Amino acid sequence: MTQWKLGIIGGSGLYDLPGLSDVSHRSIDTPWGAPSDDLTTGTLKGVELVFLPRHGRGHRIPPHEINYLANIAALKMAGCTDIVSISACGSLNADLPPGRFVVLDQYIDRTRSRVNTFFDTGCAAHVSIADPVCHRLASLVADAAEAAGAPVTRGGTYLAMEGPQFSTRAESALYRSWGCDVIGMTNMPEARLAREAELPYASIAMVTDFDSWKSDEAAVDVPAVLAVMRQNAELAQLTIARLTDMVSDTDRTPSKQGIETVLETAIITPPDARDPELVRKLKTIAGRVL
Repeated sequence: MTQWKLGIIGGSGLYDLPGLSDVSHRSIDTPWGAPSDDLTTGTLKGVELVFLPRHGRGHRIPPHEINYLANIAALKMAGCTDIVSISACGSLNADLPPGRFVVLDQYIDRTRSRVNTFFDTGCAAHVSIADPVCHRLASLVADAAEAAGAPVTRGGTYLAMEGPQFSTRAESALYRSWGCDVIGMTNMPEARLAREAELPYASIAMVTDFDSWKSDEAAVDVPAVLAVMRQNAELAQLTIARLTDMVSDTDRTPSKQGIETVLETAIITPPDARDPELVRKLKTIAGRVL
């Protein structure tokens, strides 16, 4: 029986997971440097969890300075089978008010300065992210959030902005015209890198505000975000507890989307042309095919 081992990436307001047993803290170094903080490992309802606060404990790291490569690599190296991302976001949709949980299925990436791939000169690869989240995992997460008592919307498009500033009103209006549902600063390149590491990924975007598009309301600011975030964080912790309930007695089978084997057809550089040093680094996330 294949066991689930869930990597949990906690965003703004979620810096720990209460209720874990057999807790240990592990400092890990990856070929791409150190992740945002130590990994906290433990069990909940018999399911192994690996928790990583995206911004570091104390929210030390701004979104544009997060080492996304190290974060995903560390969770892969820790043996995670799947990643659940939890993050605060702004709403671009009047039907998604503060307090709403949106289980995402699509992204538009407007980040600019971030390294967004493990692959580089010496070993090129092209994975498909047409469907950037794992459908099975997203469905489980949505079920868990509903069981925890959260108001949940299944499916939504997340506009990933560079930050760390919030949007101008013109930008917010533009993103709404594109059909985006929520806006945040952290899910990209996170989702891209999870796919390259052959890790099924799902994300809960917890709405804290209406961004800047409502001209009759004050623009988003930190105090307003923090007020909603505290309530959302408690529901997020309950959601993870409900998720472990759901998978604790189930056999984990591979994703029907082929996520765990995506690199088998993605690496285009033949073995004799690959850079040995890059290959050495890549073996931590792609050793199965290298």
